[in-house]
Amino acid sequence: MKITRVVTHFLSIPCTAHTEHAPLIGGREWTHFDVVLIRIDTDEGITGWGEAFGRARDLPLKAVIDTHIAPKLIGKDPTQIAVIKKQLEFELHNFGRIGPVAYGIAGVDIALWDILGKRAGLPLYALLGGKYTSKIDVYASLLRYGTVSEVERITHKVLEEGYRHIKLHEIGIQENLAARRAAGPDIPIYLDVNCPWDVRQAIDASHALAEGKFGWLEEPVWPPENYAGIAEVRRRGALRTAAGENAGSAADFKLAFEAGALDFAQPDLTKTLGISEAIRIAALADAYNVAVVPHNAVYGPGLLATLHFNASRPDTPPLERLYFALEKHPLSQALEPVNGSIAVPETPGLGFDPDPEVIERYSVGVSELAWS
Repeated sequence: MKITRVVTHFLSIPCTAHTEHAPLIGGREWTHFDVVLIRIDTDEGITGWGEAFGRARDLPLKAVIDTHIAPKLIGKDPTQIAVIKKQLEFELHNFGRIGPVAYGIAGVDIALWDILGKRAGLPLYALLGGKYTSKIDVYASLLRYGTVSEVERITHKVLEEGYRHIKLHEIGIQENLAARRAAGPDIPIYLDVNCPWDVRQAIDASHALAEGKFGWLEEPVWPPENYAGIAEVRRRGALRTAAGENAGSAADFKLAFEAGALDFAQPDLTKTLGISEAIRIAALADAYNVAVVPHNAVYGPGLLATLHFNASRPDTPPLERLYFALEKHPLSQALEPVNGSIAVPETPGLGFDPDPEVIERYSVGVSELAWS
């Protein structure tokens, strides 16, 4: 089997954040959700689909995949996943170990696992050693709303929709505590603050938030790779700590574990070099007695890969799902949670391919990618 073609599809899908005013990303209103798909075709007629993390009309990401990564794949045996991943990492490491190159490699890795599963006639979870559950709990990953009233409204809304886990992105103490009051004492709530504080501020905030009994405090300090600082927050604060979506590889997680920084490791399969690296990170986390709860901020093949990966873990961590309403989903099966969970697909590979009609309708050309 040989790879014959690699194509990237950049989709821009209209979305709403369930609020009157659109949130901001990159200084612009977030009215469209970007989806970066990687399609890998083979000479045996098997096609694999992957997804790279992309935001804010990321023209450099598509250029990196098309010019640096895709040409290196032609003629390769797609079942040689570890060999291909190592080659791409080594030959492209001068372009950075986190960012567009890593995201592109992650998308390729997911597509190769999809091919392997389809060729074997097995769902991805079977290739990972089996599944511990047939469905995974989902947590609604809310955006940052900035007011107590809006946080309360959205919290009630997601609970009415059947979610039983919530993640917040608020920074204000009162906004976060408002979500706890709205949800009641029994709903698990996690808190991601996206690196806003120095160590002293983070420790103080952790104590101020303690009454909310949040499941974790995610990325409390700037910069995100300040593992010594996160470790200090973990030691002196009042909440357990989580991080990892901005780590580049297992080597970065090893530094975090050695520093004693984390209770929860959060590799993102569309950022941190794909499924293959997530396997390595999970094994390392197990050795350090750190729980693994992958970060997810996509809706396509990356979400499916994370779903299978979580099902293959003994503790079956919940799946993160951004709380947007997309006009159309990249997958014809929208994978909307039912009673707060999503079933693990049983069909070969990832389980579903992206919807060709959605690709055709929402694809964005290179000339349209850059914001003016």
